[in-house]
Amino acid sequence: MAMTQKPKDIDDYISQFSADVQAILQKVRTTISSAAPEAKETISYLMPAFKLHGILVYFAAWEKHIGLYPPISGDKTLEKAVARYSGPKGNLQFPLDEPIPYDLIERIVKLRVKQDTAKATEKRKKKSQNPRKPRASE
Repeated sequence: MAMTQKPKDIDDYISQFSADVQAILQKVRTTISSAAPEAKETISYLMPAFKLHGILVYFAAWEKHIGLYPPISGDKTLEKAVARYSGPKGNLQFPLDEPIPYDLIERIVKLRVKQDTAKATEKRKKKSQNPRKPRASE
């Protein structure tokens, strides 16, 4: 399932696959979108991605699986639930010859929203505690 061209958006990315894979990708997209309604769609590293303050998740179709990135951490129950899908470097691989666990994808995205929001809040807090000092030339 090699990309024939660089996708300009998620619709373009999805359109480059067979109808059965398109249906799965569209449902993954909808699942992510409903779990993170504030997130914006983008293409990053030639893959569909959803971004809030930073990238929440990427997803991609491969020959035998749907990949979901980045690896999950910070919730032991969820880590245990996704363990059977763990691929190289902890990224998730959902086999195309098995039902896609959309409920699990939803839980992953909700965790990533919580983590992303906390990280952005912490960053703002640090910034407000350490205001930029003017340089000598200012």
